[in-house]
Amino acid sequence: MDRILPYTNLFAKRKLKTYTANSFVNYEYEAPMTAPKKFASQADLEEKKVSFTQLSEHAWAYTAEGDPNTGIVIGDDAVLVADTQATPAMAADVIRRIREVTDKPIKYVVLTHYHAVRVLGASAYQPQQILASQDTYDLIVERGEADKASEIGRFPRLFRNVETVPAGMTWPTITFTGKMTLWLGKLEVQLLQLGRGHTKGDTVVWLPQERTLLSGDLVEFDATPYAGDAYFSDWPQTLANIAALKPLALVPGRGPALKGEAQVQQGLDATRNFVSDLYATVKKATAAGKDLKTVYKETYAALQPKYGSWVIFDHCMPFDVTRAYDEATQFRDPRVWTAERDRQMWETLEG
Repeated sequence: MDRILPYTNLFAKRKLKTYTANSFVNYEYEAPMTAPKKFASQADLEEKKVSFTQLSEHAWAYTAEGDPNTGIVIGDDAVLVADTQATPAMAADVIRRIREVTDKPIKYVVLTHYHAVRVLGASAYQPQQILASQDTYDLIVERGEADKASEIGRFPRLFRNVETVPAGMTWPTITFTGKMTLWLGKLEVQLLQLGRGHTKGDTVVWLPQERTLLSGDLVEFDATPYAGDAYFSDWPQTLANIAALKPLALVPGRGPALKGEAQVQQGLDATRNFVSDLYATVKKATAAGKDLKTVYKETYAALQPKYGSWVIFDHCMPFDVTRAYDEATQFRDPRVWTAERDRQMWETLEG
């Protein structure tokens, strides 16, 4: 009987020996190559299918198979858009969908948080007001330019029309702390800060009459939460505060729109489980005195079987584990990501 002697190699052709009962035979074997992971989402070049879904009488969801979502509220006399897409060129498709169902003016743009991939499309809507929490405004002042350069490097497909983005930042024209109420005719729209999670400035858009919520990146569904600027210790309680509103429909930051209490709870639970599992794994490893690269390898291995099929898992994990390591050790508040720091971190953990 023939058999092949065990042999493991990751790089190139090697001579292996096979033996029969009477002789050895040499032959060439092409071993598999293990290529380094491409940085962030640079390998993600496939176009996504867009869905434009009505969730309640006045709320719509613009989703695209795990790409960043946009929430739309169509009131009696005006339209509100929450999260704008990455560029004006991409926002143009949101506007086209809106115009298929209403000709009311787009008066308000809400920034649920400061990340460039969410806010740099704002100019396309030509809104009367851009609304955000004061915490989000402060983060734009502190780190907006650095985040812009960082995210353009991370998401080449989403920023392929980056030349349509105006110079400078997307600046809120009205800010609030805690809660702000708008009236779109007789429709009440609440902007709420329910706690820190994805960032310090997270805002949700809540329609109390319809129990519909636009969550920004506080909630994801079948998509990996990006936590590079997160507050891991706070995020689960913030999700509990969202659950306390008892939404019947929810537009997550990524993934399909959620309809019905069961689906909404599923989205909340999945997001909380990921955040909690990751942070618990990192805290255990840091308590044992392990360095960042070891913590990353162990955390990736622990989470991949359960969450590895989620959109942008490989993109998010190095950033998420780095932030969790920081929070578990010495940095209560997130450090600023720059294009240079992105690459250095990636090379350390994935190079």
